[in-house]
Amino acid sequence: MVHQSILETVSGIDAGELDEWYESLDDVLHRYGPDKLKELLIHLQERAYQRGVRIPFTANTPYINTIHHEDQPPYPGNLEIERRIKSIVRWNAMAMVHGANKKTDGIGGHISTFASSATLYEVAQNHFFKAQTADRPGDIVYFQGHASPGMYARAFLEGRLTEEHLHNFRRELSDGVGGLSSYPHPWLMPDFWQFPTVSMGLGPLCAIYHARFLRYMNHRGLVDTDHQKVWCFIGDGETDEPETLGAINLAVREKLDNLIFVVNCNLQRLDGPVRGNGKIIQELETVFRGSGWNVLKVIWGNDWDPLLDQDENGKLVKRMGETVDGQYQKYSVEPGSYIRDHFFAVDPELTEMVDAMDDQTLRKLKRGGHDPQKVYAAYKNAVDNVGSPTVILAKTIKGYGLGEAGEGRNTTHNEKKLADDQLHEFRSRFGIPISDEDLYKTPFYKPADDSPEMKYLRERREALGGHIPARKPCTERLEIPALSDKAFSRTTDGSKERLNSTTGEFGGLLLSLCRDKGIGERVVPIIPDEARTFGMEGLFKAIGIYASTGQLYEPADSDIGKMYTPYVEAKDGQLLEEGINEAGAMGSFIAAGSAYANLGKNMMPFYIYYSMFGFQRVGDLIWCAADTRCKGFLVGGTSGRTTLNGEGLQHEDGHSHLIATTVPNLYAYDPSYGYEVATIVQDGMRRMYGEGEEVFYYMSVYNETYIQPAMPEGVTDGIIKGMYKLNSTDGDNKQRPQLFGSGPILREALRAQEILAEKFGIGCDVWSVTSYSELRRAAQAAERWNRLNPTETPRRSYLEEALDGIEGPFVSTSDNVRLVADQIRQWVPGDYYVLGTDGFGRSETRPDLRRHFEIDAECTAITALSGLAKSGAFDKAKVVEAIKTLGVDPAKIDAVMA
Repeated sequence: MVHQSILETVSGIDAGELDEWYESLDDVLHRYGPDKLKELLIHLQERAYQRGVRIPFTANTPYINTIHHEDQPPYPGNLEIERRIKSIVRWNAMAMVHGANKKTDGIGGHISTFASSATLYEVAQNHFFKAQTADRPGDIVYFQGHASPGMYARAFLEGRLTEEHLHNFRRELSDGVGGLSSYPHPWLMPDFWQFPTVSMGLGPLCAIYHARFLRYMNHRGLVDTDHQKVWCFIGDGETDEPETLGAINLAVREKLDNLIFVVNCNLQRLDGPVRGNGKIIQELETVFRGSGWNVLKVIWGNDWDPLLDQDENGKLVKRMGETVDGQYQKYSVEPGSYIRDHFFAVDPELTEMVDAMDDQTLRKLKRGGHDPQKVYAAYKNAVDNVGSPTVILAKTIKGYGLGEAGEGRNTTHNEKKLADDQLHEFRSRFGIPISDEDLYKTPFYKPADDSPEMKYLRERREALGGHIPARKPCTERLEIPALSDKAFSRTTDGSKERLNSTTGEFGGLLLSLCRDKGIGERVVPIIPDEARTFGMEGLFKAIGIYASTGQLYEPADSDIGKMYTPYVEAKDGQLLEEGINEAGAMGSFIAAGSAYANLGKNMMPFYIYYSMFGFQRVGDLIWCAADTRCKGFLVGGTSGRTTLNGEGLQHEDGHSHLIATTVPNLYAYDPSYGYEVATIVQDGMRRMYGEGEEVFYYMSVYNETYIQPAMPEGVTDGIIKGMYKLNSTDGDNKQRPQLFGSGPILREALRAQEILAEKFGIGCDVWSVTSYSELRRAAQAAERWNRLNPTETPRRSYLEEALDGIEGPFVSTSDNVRLVADQIRQWVPGDYYVLGTDGFGRSETRPDLRRHFEIDAECTAITALSGLAKSGAFDKAKVVEAIKTLGVDPAKIDAVMA
């Protein structure tokens, strides 16, 4: 019997008794169906457990397709026309990369990834990907980055790209229509790509949080996302990146059945097999099934179904399961005779199965990821699945169709060009109507506009709403409250006699923005389990923490008599409280920050994080946000290498502003007072949401408390442009030091000003520098214009105009490393001395830390005196006395390497 031979025998149990068990199981299945049989088996397992029987856990199923061929839905399309379209797309994708590298050696590009995944994409394009329309938001699709040539090739057939575009692959500075970016880059192709994905692992992570954000928007009643799906196409080698699998539990916890992962299991990394000695599909099945995902394996094509139907004793399934991936990769490059001898010939019954097949037929047995019917069945199951996310593990061959140029070979990933005989094989295999005479010019092929292929292609995409990928930013412009309005005036009016930090000032401002009747619902606060640290726990009760199930428990802090700020979760909560997960929080930031392009609605993310764990920890995701053209605010809470005084080396940030200068479309600010925070936020909201600029902001805030002054007159422009004069003192000196301060260290500059006046009779000016990077950006722009327009009247930057006629010396002090302030050195019109926090942090008091790094008032004053002495405006001997008077040890260790 089949059931007995599959399971064979259990040693020590009578075969006849086993047969009765198998018949009983078959009878339950026949009479009650698979669900009741599952329930029975679960009860039996629990019963065994209660009697001390420990059954080893396994999340693996046999190495065959999850969906049996008898359960496959009918294919709704024309398989032959779709095959021809797919073949043309394959050819054009190959020709684009091949031609680019033949014309200019070293352009690069990847032929093989799309070659392996063409069926996966084409089935989705013809039957599943729903485009964004005026009536509905479209599906969110994260394309595998290395497959970009295939997307360009299809867009060429659709009429969205021209031959000139394809000729300019990876030649983005070309004249005329321009070029095509190497990978998906919205910054470079803002009407085409939605998401950058080729930094491995970021696409899957962002896809999970994007699916959760769609639910968030739906539960808050802002956008109907019920019918949207998030598709994420991944390579099996990409699953080694921690970010790829790091958040899959969230997708299950949130029941994200709007999320579909498609893993292209071509078994190959860049250098060799993904799991040469193992089985990546089985490994991933364990990971995903163990987390609770709906796992669909698409391993074998239709050609294998008759063989599996003959496999009454289970030997073929056993052979499939025991063969490792490295050997499967070997089979993909060998003739049918090798497959016969090494796969089937291990058992006479397996050999007999394929006796009637010739070697050529055996060689062409498809893997599941190349069979549109198998792929369609999996996709249909995925979109219909309710209650859990789905992952499709589709087995393919890397470089499928490239023949000896690299099909399944370890060199495939790096293949850029084909030899003449390989072009001939490719052309013939996929039936591309190009003559031998023209073949080696690798021309692009596009059927006549009225051909069956072109008609079908258009009809399918029209039925699904339009083209994908396509990025469609909304034209919506929001009315942003003025600085004088209540939302901001509470912050610009100052704290009166109350002590507060800039973190606290920002928290109050954020709450005011959430309560604003005009824009409040658009604000998306994102905090990774640090709200109480930042003093923002008041948000819990005021706006609620988003939870897809609402709050199913009574929180321990629900008695507000004991604690004023209970932890309140709600289905329509506004705050995204991410847990200790900076990477996930960036995923939410990217989803919210790109909503204007993907959901037709401007959303305003404010991601407040522990400063040190921003740029340093998730810098790649911040770069991803930049490429995605995100809008929003990154806020580094508890900033400063000396202001965050107790946490020490691992936590004290002094370099985020330096890293921020590397992101071209990011505006970075380091405010000292609440009114500066409010001014920066209001101006950023105006630019991003009132005027539609596709930029984003970084702002550092601190936890040192002091009286927050009211906003002085006439400083708005200076705050935004990067600096303004805050305070001046009188003195007998003709040469006046200029002290630059940022963040809380501005107060050290003000105290240094007092020291200079009271102890040395020296008057000076103190400037609040809110952004060295903005000062540098404007100065560089003016310098470039002057260089390229030598006969025109020279332009001067805001920095040059602000410091015009001032001799200095100039002294900068801040809680940042010196290179932050050093950016503007060449435009400072005198001697410029920069103090900063170069070196590792320490756990200490603020005064001792600031002395350690030599950024305190005393060190700032000494630096100013030293600068005056250098120019002859102050006696050097008196500088020595001043050092003693101010208690600074000249022999102290340099903090840089301490």
